[in-house]
Formats: sequence, structure tokens, C-alpha cells
Amino acid sequence: MESAARVFARLSTDKPITNTDVLMGKAVVLGGSLAGMLAARVLSDHAESVVIVERDVLPGTAAPRPGTPHDGQLHTLMHGGRMQLRRLFPGFEDEARAGGAIISSPYTIRAYADGVPKVSDGTMGLISSSRPFLESLVRRRTLALPNVKVLTCRARGLEFRAGAVTGVRCGADGDEWTEEADFVVDAMGRASKLGDWLERNGWQRPAMRRMAIDIDYATGYFRRTDADPELAAAIAYRTPTATPPRVASGAITAIEGDRWLITLANYGKQPPIRDVAEFRKLCGELPPVYREAVAGDQLGEILPYHQADSRRRDFHLLTRFPARLISVGDAVASFNPIYGQGMSSATLHASALSEYLRSRPDLDAPARGFFARQRVVVDAAWQISTAADLARPDVMGPYPRGYRLSKWFAEQIAAASITDRSVAVRFNSVTYMRTHPSSLAAPSTLLRALRVNRSQGKPQREKG
Repeated sequence: MESAARVFARLSTDKPITNTDVLMGKAVVLGGSLAGMLAARVLSDHAESVVIVERDVLPGTAAPRPGTPHDGQLHTLMHGGRMQLRRLFPGFEDEARAGGAIISSPYTIRAYADGVPKVSDGTMGLISSSRPFLESLVRRRTLALPNVKVLTCRARGLEFRAGAVTGVRCGADGDEWTEEADFVVDAMGRASKLGDWLERNGWQRPAMRRMAIDIDYATGYFRRTDADPELAAAIAYRTPTATPPRVASGAITAIEGDRWLITLANYGKQPPIRDVAEFRKLCGELPPVYREAVAGDQLGEILPYHQADSRRRDFHLLTRFPARLISVGDAVASFNPIYGQGMSSATLHASALSEYLRSRPDLDAPARGFFARQRVVVDAAWQISTAADLARPDVMGPYPRGYRLSKWFAEQIAAASITDRSVAVRFNSVTYMRTHPSSLAAPSTLLRALRVNRSQGKPQREKG
């Protein structure tokens, strides 16, 4: 059996997409989210036509959407996601830069661990922009394809025949009809109704796993005076303690419109940060770039956001599942947003779909080949985010087998990545979703981390 690391390496490749054949007539994507648009882009290579069913009228510019109440918060496109957008949309970064986004190099990104600056890895960069800006660019590029269109209506259910999905029941303005489909993609987000529809029609519904995280965000926008800032993005995080700090982490990025976007996150039963005076005070307790950013004019109100849990639906475990149907994006898995995995995971789901369809699968059989590929991406992101969440004293599990030892490994590597560039390259390649987490289990990586930590007097022993 092929290793997860090898599959992840194929999906996260930056090689151009080739050998695309038309395999179906009409494909229908449920949801005009980022994940939905990316799925539609992939399907445009393999379907005669692609219809995106979206209940809201999609904005023609970089504007918020009703279906994404969190889109005002900071969203990061990790290096792994950046590579996939290059593959799907040649010239994407040039367009983003022309629209005002900042293409961050590894030397214009700074990370702080408990106030200590981390060494740059010299390799990983980001596209720094607001989520509405990035979504609008992806949406514009996708809808410019001649065989892709949007249908503004509500999806109300699925039609099945002979073990396969054959259509989507749609409704708008009192009318209801069936949109015939040769392939259907669920991109309806965390609140996806697919499980209900499957169960109603006699199919298995995917079990949902949850991990309580209880995180609160507060995001502020401030005027940026430097069009080409020396430092374009930063993350400052604090080691979890028994008494959660008022700010567990703070992230800042330079975005389009000459603005700073700053997000402060905290855990536990703390009141939301809504007051700009408190927001500026808390930024003043972080590294200098935060104090400098909030010194500019405030643009709009402080935006709060709460997320109770991370969750995943394990489609790969279903023994009975209809053919010609898959699920992508947050409809499959959504993680603690503090780790910035959401958008990059969506791009890798699209890569999994592309590889699956380019393998010329039997579409009349359940898409197990797709779900096996997607599982590798979901497992990787889930492992990264839940391992960090489980390290918090206020999170009570469930703990996976071997957690104590794996936690010790992770602590050694994370500690060494603060000062050692070689370890930082390997560590960041995983957290930026370019490499599978198993790469950190290499003996050479752990031994180097132990040597680095020993030389700096950091504790080596596993604590009982």
C-alpha cells in the first residue's frame, strides 16, 4: 500500500495539470464557497458543463458573502495552498499582486514563540490578502471558464437511481425542479445537509467526530501607511497555561487597500474583545509590529467570532455510498481556524479530485479512490491542529493512542525550530501544508532537534 506521505507529496506537487479527458456531461457543485469554486475549476477539465448551485447572489467584487460569516477574520493561504492555486490558475499571483495583495517572502514573515523571534526557514511564503479578495479572484477565474455557470437557488435534496446520484432537487421563488447531474460535489460547508439527504434515501450517513476548542477571535482593520512593508505578516503565540492568557495568539497581515488586518485569539470562558481601546492595549503587549499597526486609523468595528469545535465527517469509512457523489472542504472537515489550514485544505481537496478524475475511474462505482486521497489531506490537517489543541490544559481529549510520546516528539521539534533553520524548514513545511506530518518522525529530524535543545539547555526528558 502506498504511504500517506507519498500520496500527500503527489497532491501537493507544483507540476502543471495535464492529461485531462472529458468523462461526463453535466457536473453540479453545491455551494459557491472557495472549496466549491475550486471543485468547479477541476470539473471544468472533465465535464461538458459545470453548474454551481448557490443560494446567495455571489458578489462581483471582493465583498463579504452571507454564507461566510467569518470571512472578515484573518485567513491565510499557506504555501501548500499557494502552489495549488498556481497550478489551477496560471498567473494567479500576478493578478493578486496587481489587485493589491502582498506576496510575502519568507523574509517578510515573522513568527514569535512566547515573545522570542523564530528563525526564518528561507523557503515558505504566503499570499497576504483578505478572504473576500482571494475568493473574488478565484471566483472570477472560475466563472470565466466557458463551461461553468452559477444557478442561484437552494439545493433541497438529491435524486438517486441504480446506486448513483442522478440529480439535485432545486428551488427558487416558489418553483422546484430537478437539475440533472452526472456527478455531484457537496461543498455546502460545516452545515452541510448531505448526511440528512443520504439517510433519508436509505444510505449511510457519515459519522461526525468533534473536538471542543472554544476559541474566540477579535479582528480589527487599521490603515497602513507603507505600501511595501518590510514585515508583511506575523504570528505570535504563547505556550498554553492552566490559566488561559487574554491573548493566546495574535496574527497580523498586510492586505489589499493599504490595510493591516489583525486577529487576536483567546480560549476559555473569557468575554469577547470588542473595544478598540482594549484591542490596542493587548496589541501593545505583543511584538513591536503589532503596536505599530494599530497606531493607524481604525477602519470599521472590531469583529468578534466564536467557534466551538473542530469537526470531521469520515466518508472514507462508509461501506455503502452512492456513485457519482463526493464532498469537499468544510463539509468534510473544518479545523481550529487559528492554524490557518482551511483554504489550503480546500485547494488540496481539489488536487485530490483532479488526480482521481485523471485516473479515469469507473464513475458508476462509489468514489472510494477520491475519498482515499482526500483522507490523506484531512488526516494531515487534523493531526496538526488537534495535536496542538490537545496540548492545552482546558481541552479534555479524546487523546489518540501514543499521544504522550508523540506530544514529546512534537515539543522537541517545535522548540528546536525556534533557533535552528534546518529544523524550521522541516517543521514549517508541515505546518504550511507542503509536506506530510510523518516527515517529522524521521530519526534524523528528531536527533537534530534533541542536539539543538541540549545545546541550549532545553529539557529533553519526557514528563510523566
